[in-house]
Amino acid sequence: MTPTSERPTAPAILVGVDLGLPHFDAELEELGLLAQTAGLEPVARVTAKRRAPDAALFVGKGKADEIKALADQCGASEILFDQALSPAQQRNLERHMERPVNDRTLLILEIFAQRARSHEGKLQVELARLQYLSTRLVRRWSHLERQRGGIGARGGPGETQIELDRRMIGEAIKRTRERLVKVKKQRNTQRRQRERRDTFNISLVGYTNAGKSTLFNALVKARSYAADQLFATLDTTTRELYLGEAGRSVALSDTVGFIRDLPHSLIDAFQATLHEAAEADLLLHVVDAANPHHPEQIEEVQRVLEEIGAADVPQLLVFNKIDALPEGQRPRRLVDTMEVGGRQAPRVFTSAQSGRGLAELRGEIARVLAESRDARAPQASDARFDETPS
Repeated sequence: MTPTSERPTAPAILVGVDLGLPHFDAELEELGLLAQTAGLEPVARVTAKRRAPDAALFVGKGKADEIKALADQCGASEILFDQALSPAQQRNLERHMERPVNDRTLLILEIFAQRARSHEGKLQVELARLQYLSTRLVRRWSHLERQRGGIGARGGPGETQIELDRRMIGEAIKRTRERLVKVKKQRNTQRRQRERRDTFNISLVGYTNAGKSTLFNALVKARSYAADQLFATLDTTTRELYLGEAGRSVALSDTVGFIRDLPHSLIDAFQATLHEAAEADLLLHVVDAANPHHPEQIEEVQRVLEEIGAADVPQLLVFNKIDALPEGQRPRRLVDTMEVGGRQAPRVFTSAQSGRGLAELRGEIARVLAESRDARAPQASDARFDETPS
């Protein structure tokens, strides 16, 4: 897939296969948003239903023929699948379709590569891309034939090139990991400094495009990039938030948004960034209240939080974008509770754009902060009592 900066918007066909799994996106709405974010123009959508993927062509030969004919008719230069393709399936589909075929994983990787700004973010994306490409070597070098060099000889120029490329990518992965270890050490040092200052750490988490960065800017008057698009922010930004209601400051961090089927390579690569959520004292779980699929998005965020070890961190649900709700669906009360992850969590309705509900949100944060301080106070008192000589 060619970076969008090097080409005009390219027409693409979106393909989704219903394998009987929950939350299948029959309209391919999210894949379409991802494609547009990456600089592609969806010109047609194709869905199919199968019990299991076809080993060779994922969708089977008949459906592959249908997609190819549609691509020829629409002038599509690329085919995008909503599910992850194996290297062999991708190679076979490209030969069959006679045009590039990519999957959701590569699409997300490309968007992340375009959006990363910090040194750490770029390293994390590069590691994920290298890991993805390392499994695609057989496709990348398919133009090099595996020739026999003569009687009794094995291999040939093609196989040599594959091995050379595999070794080069392996070395690049090793170097990138080493550089990330150094960055992670720096982050840990900064985190320890905050802990020594007894800083209360809050992380904004949520599904991508839920309005986290807009809310972050509204709370701390920062100038983080915010836009109505997927993955507008990738790099963690931390600012001080003064709470007059509590008479003290807290550290507020804006983190990367989550998404359905987030590639595991990205979760692994972004461990250092996502660690902010796992080490937080409180998570502000931002939800797009106007999105009809927000229950599924909440479930996906909970799944990722569990995967990164942040499932037990206290949460405060922030149902954002209430100004985008129809008048009859807007909440009468701005503060209530909701069950999430098997426990009751406080919920605040807000509009980061208009500012409605922000005072109530600050009040809830101050309340949680006070409860946390009260919970720690008896422990400190007990420790002083134990240290008193008899």
